[in-house]
Amino acid sequence: MAVTTTRTLPAQFIEDLGKDYAKQLTATTAIPVDTSKFAPTVAAQDALQTQAATLAGSGVGSFAPFIQAAQQRDVAAGQQAAAAQQRLGDAGQTLGGVATTLSGIAGLTGAPTAAQTAAFTSPYQQQVIDTTLAEFDRQRAINEQNIRDQQASLGALGSGRAGVQLSEFQTQSGRDRAALEAQLRQQGFQQAQAARQQDIANRFGLGQAQAGLGQAQAGLGQQQLGLGQFEMGRGQFQTGLASQVPGLQRADISTLGQVGAAQQAQRQAILDAQRQAARTAAYEPLERLGFFGSGVTGLMGGYPGQFQFGSTPAADPLQTALGLGTGLAGIFGALRN
Repeated sequence: MAVTTTRTLPAQFIEDLGKDYAKQLTATTAIPVDTSKFAPTVAAQDALQTQAATLAGSGVGSFAPFIQAAQQRDVAAGQQAAAAQQRLGDAGQTLGGVATTLSGIAGLTGAPTAAQTAAFTSPYQQQVIDTTLAEFDRQRAINEQNIRDQQASLGALGSGRAGVQLSEFQTQSGRDRAALEAQLRQQGFQQAQAARQQDIANRFGLGQAQAGLGQAQAGLGQQQLGLGQFEMGRGQFQTGLASQVPGLQRADISTLGQVGAAQQAQRQAILDAQRQAARTAAYEPLERLGFFGSGVTGLMGGYPGQFQFGSTPAADPLQTALGLGTGLAGIFGALRN
C-alpha cells in the first residue's frame, strides 16, 4: 500500500560520490582476498639448535670412556704394586743369601784346619802317591839289581866295598823316596789351599753378585711402586676428566641453543613482518574504500539536502552502500589489526 512520504535527498555531488563509491565497492569486493600470502609461518629450526640437539644426544654417556680408562689405570696400578712387592720380597731373599754366603766365608778365613784342607784335597791323592812310589820302588829295585850285576861281573860281589856301595844306594834311595812322597803330599796340600782360596774368592764374588742382585731387585721394586703411583695418578686424572665432560658439554649445548634460538627468533620476526606487510597490502583497497565510505557519510550530515515527495517507500541505495562501506571500514580495520 502506497504511503505518501517526504524524503530528504543528499546534495547532487554527494549522491554522485555515493554512486561512484558503490561501483568501486562492488568491483573491489568481487575480487577474493588471497589469504595464503599472509598465512602464519614458523621459522625453521636453526642449524645451531640442531647441532645442540645432536650434541646432547651424542653426549649421553660420553664420560664412560674416561671412567673405563680410570678403572684400567687402577688395575694397572694394582698390578705394578703387586709386582713391586714381589720384587722387594725377592730382594730380601737375595740379601738374606748374601748374609749366608758371607757367614760361610768368615768360617774359611784364617789358618786352615785339617778338616778344611781335607775338604779341598783330591780324593785320589793317596792313590797317586801309592802309584808313584810303587813305580819308584820298581825302578830302585832295577837299579839295585844293576849294581849287583855290575859287582858280580867285576868279581866284587860280597866285598866290603860292594856292600858300602849297596848301602849308600839304598840309603839314598830311601831319602829320594821320602822326598818324592813329601813332594807329592806338598803338591796336594798346595792344590788344596789353592782350591780353598778359589772357593773363598768364588763365595765372596757370589756374595757381591747376590748383593748387587738384591739391590737391583730392590731398585726395580721401588720403580714399580713409582709406576703404580703414576698409574693411580693417571686414573684419578681420568676420573676428574669424566666429571668435567658433562658440565662442559652442557655449557656447549646451552651456548649453541641460545645463539640458535636468537637466530631463529630473528628469522621469525622477519617472517612476521613480511606477513603483516602482505596482509596490509591485501586489505589496502578495502580499507581505502572504507575510509571513502566514511567520508561520504560524513558529508551527508554537513550539507542541506533536497526535499522530495513520493508515495513508495524504498530503501535508498546510497544509504545502503554508505552503511555497508562504514561497516566494511570497521571490519577491515579490525582485520588489519
